[in-house]
Formats: sequence, structure tokens, C-alpha cells
Amino acid sequence: MVKYGYSYNKVHDPSKVAKTMGRELRISPKDAVEICREIRGKNLEEAFDYLEDVIDRISAVPYKSHSGKLSHKKSLTGWHSGKYPVKASEAILELLENAQNNAKYKGLDETALFIRHASARKGFEIRGFKHRARGRVNPFNTPTTNIEIWLGEK
Repeated sequence: MVKYGYSYNKVHDPSKVAKTMGRELRISPKDAVEICREIRGKNLEEAFDYLEDVIDRISAVPYKSHSGKLSHKKSLTGWHSGKYPVKASEAILELLENAQNNAKYKGLDETALFIRHASARKGFEIRGFKHRARGRVNPFNTPTTNIEIWLGEK
């Protein structure tokens, strides 16, 4: 069995940090990377509002590294192309709620929480196939994503 660890360990006082990890989530790794880059460093309430706006398709997520053939979005400022990754935003929103509950359990101040670290990594691929004509088969794999989020006090 694979043992997972956190990739981020730059904390002087572990009692001031709440962390959570989502493993093998069935969301796109590219979407998760762009969302984590966008919410990193924000206050927790700002991140909740931002992700709810993405789910409601009010504000778009700017795609900086995976921006090929993406359309321009009117809601973006400072960047031209983006998307509304609803499924990935819902999964990351659940992880943020989990981290907030972990912080509440540790006794941290909920009004002073910010996202210290948010990262997404590619998980394993769920193998699949799609039938083709004349008895052939093509691969049709499903990607998974590992996400880790650390909340800290200001």
C-alpha cells in the first residue's frame, strides 16, 4: 500500500496550522492545479466566495499554464483565457470546509485563517477502454488528483 505524506513542511509551529488532504479525487489534475494556484494565499472567506462564484459561473479561473485553445472570459482581469471548472471547484470547496473544521477542532481563530499552502498533484489513472469498429479497442483512462491544503493563522 502506498503511503502518502505532505509535500509542504515549512512550518515553525505545527499547533498554528490545520491541514487536509484529498486523495485520488476523480477530478482533472489540470483544473485542480489552476484552482489551487488561484486560491493560494487568500483568506478563507475570500476563497469560499471565489469558489462559489466559479460554481455559479460568475467568475472564471484563469488558466496560465494550460491555456491552449481556451476562450476569453469577460470576468477575468489581468489574464485573457480561462474556464469554469465546476466539478473541481466543488471538490476543493469540500476540502476547504474540512480544513476549516480541523482548524476549529485545534482551537484556531476562524476569522484570521488564510490558505498557507494549496497544491494538486496527479494521482494514478483508472484504466479503461472504449470499443471501436472491427473489434479494436482504444484506451479511455480516467485521471485522479491528490490535493493538499494547509490553513494558517495570520
